[in-house]
Order: sequence, then C-alpha cells, then structure tokens
Amino acid sequence: MTDFLKSTALLLVLLNPFLVIVYLVDIVDKLEMKQFTQVMIRAALISSAVFCCFAILGDAVFSSFVQAEFASFQIFGGIIFLLIGLQFVFKGPAAIEMLNGKSEHLAGAIAMPVLIGPGTISASVIIGKRLDPLIACASVLVAVIIAIVLMLGLKALHDVVRQRRASLIERYIEIAGRITALFVGTVSVEMIMQGVRTWAGKF
Repeated sequence: MTDFLKSTALLLVLLNPFLVIVYLVDIVDKLEMKQFTQVMIRAALISSAVFCCFAILGDAVFSSFVQAEFASFQIFGGIIFLLIGLQFVFKGPAAIEMLNGKSEHLAGAIAMPVLIGPGTISASVIIGKRLDPLIACASVLVAVIIAIVLMLGLKALHDVVRQRRASLIERYIEIAGRITALFVGTVSVEMIMQGVRTWAGKF
C-alpha cells in the first residue's frame, strides 16, 4: 500500500493540477462548466491510456522501439520541466501559451502537451517498475482522477469569484504559477540526477 500511495503521489505531483489550471486559464475563461468538464474527461481518458501503456510496457518502449536508455529520457524530461519551471518563476503568467481552437479539439491538445509530458511518462514507467501491472494502472487512474477533480473544483471556484474578484484571480494565477514552478523545478532536478546516477552506474 505504501508503494501504491507513493506512486500515486508521484504522478499527481507531476500532473500538478494547480499549475495545469494556470496553463488552461484561457480555456477556463472561455468554456462553460459543462463544456470544460467534457473536455477534461476526454483529456483524462487519453492521458490515462498513455500512462497505463508506459506503466505496463516500461523500459521496453525505449529499448525496443526508441532504442535508447530510459535514463536518457529522464534527463531530457528533467531539462524540459526545468525550463518550464524557470519560465514561470521569472515570467509568471507571461510564460503561459494559450490554447486556441474549438472545444471538440481541445481534449487532445490538453492531453498531449499539458498532461502527457516527459515527466509524467517517466513517472508512469517508474510506477510500472514498483507495482504489478493492474495495481500500476489503478495507481495511474487514481492520480488522474484526483487531478481532474481538483481542476474541476478550481474551475467552479473561478466561475463563482470571476464577476466580483477578477483582480484576485489574476493575482492567484501569478502567485500560483510562480510557487508551483518551484516544485516543478525541484522535481526536474531530481529527474536529471536520477538519470545521471543510472548512467553513471553503467560504467
């Protein structure tokens, strides 16, 4: 159970709903709650399927198909997340790239660049190593569900205070983006160090 909780927490931290909602602030403003919920559920299904595949197949994806070491992916993923974290620390909301397009096309756009990234894929592989396949998939699903529920809650809160507290929302976006970026940066450095240690162990 401890490994299950640790694995779920690892993926949840990397999904980071409080930071993702900052990424999606344009969509949060534009879509009604029903539309937003439908988009996020579709994005969650896409992401969960990808995470479960990596949790089950693990290193085989890299060694057989990509023909690269998983450690290389950890280092690359850590660097990408570190750059994102640095942008938010120094630029705040200016670092956000708005997602545009019709709502029926947003699910895939949210899933792939926002939820599915080097960090979350690496976490899925690690979860697959820690747990049996079915338990690993359950851990992935729990983490994704918690993340989506939190984002829907933040969307509901946003809609309540938007009319009277627009400045408060803007302030939250700035502060939350910078603070959570510190956590992203910390996890990124840990990913890089894990990859370096794995490579060093081969020599």
